[in-house]
Formats: sequence, structure tokens, C-alpha cells
Amino acid sequence: MTPDDTPTPPPAPPAATAPAAPPTAGEAAAPGWERAVLEKLALAALQEQRAARRWRNLWRLVWLSLVLVVAWVLYRDVAPPKPSQSPHTALIEVRGEIGPDNEANAANIVAALRSAFEDPGAQAVVLLFDSPGGSPVQAGIVNDEIWRLKTLHGKPVYAVVEETCASAAYYIASAADRIYVDKASLVGSIGVLMDGFGFTGLMERLGIERRLLTAGENKGFLDPFSPQTARHRAYAQQMLDEIHRQFIEVVRKGRGERLQETPETFSGLAWTGQRAVEMGLADDFGSLDYVAREVVKAEDIVDYTQRETVAERLARRFGSGAAETAWRLTRSAWPVWR
Repeated sequence: MTPDDTPTPPPAPPAATAPAAPPTAGEAAAPGWERAVLEKLALAALQEQRAARRWRNLWRLVWLSLVLVVAWVLYRDVAPPKPSQSPHTALIEVRGEIGPDNEANAANIVAALRSAFEDPGAQAVVLLFDSPGGSPVQAGIVNDEIWRLKTLHGKPVYAVVEETCASAAYYIASAADRIYVDKASLVGSIGVLMDGFGFTGLMERLGIERRLLTAGENKGFLDPFSPQTARHRAYAQQMLDEIHRQFIEVVRKGRGERLQETPETFSGLAWTGQRAVEMGLADDFGSLDYVAREVVKAEDIVDYTQRETVAERLARRFGSGAAETAWRLTRSAWPVWR
């Protein structure tokens, strides 16, 4: 047998495959762990969505409540009192400085007076004061209207002073039939002042030149950046004296023989309520409730005060800006009763 004829050995039987090793604990738990993680992530996302929805609903409720509160305040401020057929005392408050740009201005007070006098249920009108004074023009308008309405409707008007009723406020109060005060109230200050500032010396030190052009030699009379001449000072004093005489005449008309005049009565001094009663500047001691109950004989009090809305307050406080500041500086030297 030749080498080529050597028989080929039969193929070896395939080796027996070793049995697979049992899976480890980590390998066996791998699919369950992934599922648990996915479930936790999904649950966390769902909880976060629910929390976000709850907060969103809460904020919506807060904003809705805020809108409702603002709407209620606006309605309360602008809604006029409804006429009442039942007997009551009509109340009008005069608080703060009296001026065209303040809440206590002639337009608001006169509107409230007309509503109160025209209401058939109002037995009398009570003006409640806590004011240091203000504009003589605004006070004069209100004083004249009180006299007109008293004559037209025949209803009595009483003034009640809480803390202060001075200058322009007292100008208004003098039109009342009787004035009631607290012993410690401040009353009177029957005088006129004109205040302002002069910047001429400061401007010279800073090298600032004032370029004021006028047509009319006295047109820059109240300009705070121009020097005040003796002639202008005399003219200003003459104007103040004239307004003061108007004030004195109004007080004499309103108080009549009750007024116990002394050299200091019209000097611009303010008096306590007790001293004011002694001087005839006031009639008696009493509060709003006392006057309504004991004098008017109508304990039910209806407030006719015209008040600013929230929007008007915000506009006056934040919307004025530099323009209002400049305007107030220009008007700062105008006569004021306070």
C-alpha cells in the first residue's frame, strides 16, 4: 500500500459541549432593574406634572382673586351713595391738603355737597375736617357753594374737627352753622403765606447763567431763578394782604357775633379746640357720632365723600414724573393758606 493509499482516519467525534454556566444574580436581575427604573422615572414625571398643574391652578386662583379684589375696590371707590329715603346724617370728609391736584379739591367736595343736599333723606350735612389748609381758590369755591346750597335747600351744615382745621380748611368750615371740635384739636391759622426758593446765589457760584426772555417787565415776577426786587416784594405783600382781607371777611360773615375778636385772632396763629371755643372760632365740643346723634337726631350716617379710584391714585403717584415736579416748582410760590 502506497503512502497515498494510507487510509484517512475517521474524524474525531465532536467534543461534548460544556453545559452553560448558570446566570449570575446580577445578570438575572438586569431586565427587572431597567423596568423598575423606567417605572420610577415615569412616576416621577407624572408627579412633577401634577405638582406643576396644582401650582398653576393655585396661581390662577390667586390672580383671579386679585382681579376681583381690585374690581371691588374700584367699584367701591367710584360708586356713589344711593339716595336713601330714611332719615340720616350726610357725611363729607375733608382730609389732607386742599388743592386742585389733591383728593380734597373743590370739584370733589362740591359734587359731594350737591348729592347730600339733594338727597331727601339727609337731615343735615356734616363736614368732617382733618386738614392743614391749602389753596384759597379751592376753599373759596367750596365756601360759596355751601352758602348757596343752604339757601336753596334749607338744610343745616355742621363742621366737626378731628385733628386739624386750619387756614383754607377753616375758611370752608366758617360757612357751617356750627363748628364742633375736640379740646386738643388745632383750629384757626387765619393767614396767608407765599413760599418759594431763590437759587440766584447758588447759580452764580456754579457759573450758571439764567436766560429768561419776557414780554412785559414783570412777567418774571415769581421766577425762582431771578433776583427778587423790592418792587416785586412790595407787590407780593400787597396781594397777600388782599387775600388775607378776603379771608377775614368770610370768617366774620360765618361766625357773626359769636366771634370774640382780639389783635391775634387773624394773625395766623392756630389755637387748641378749647381756646377756639372761648374765642368764638368754634361753638362746642363734639365728635361726628355726637353730632349725628344729639344734634341732627339721625344716628344713621351716610358717607357722600368723593374719593379717588385706585387707578387715579397710582397715576398721581407714579405717572407724574418730572413734568409734575417742574409744574409744582413753578407753582410753589403761589399763595397758600396753611
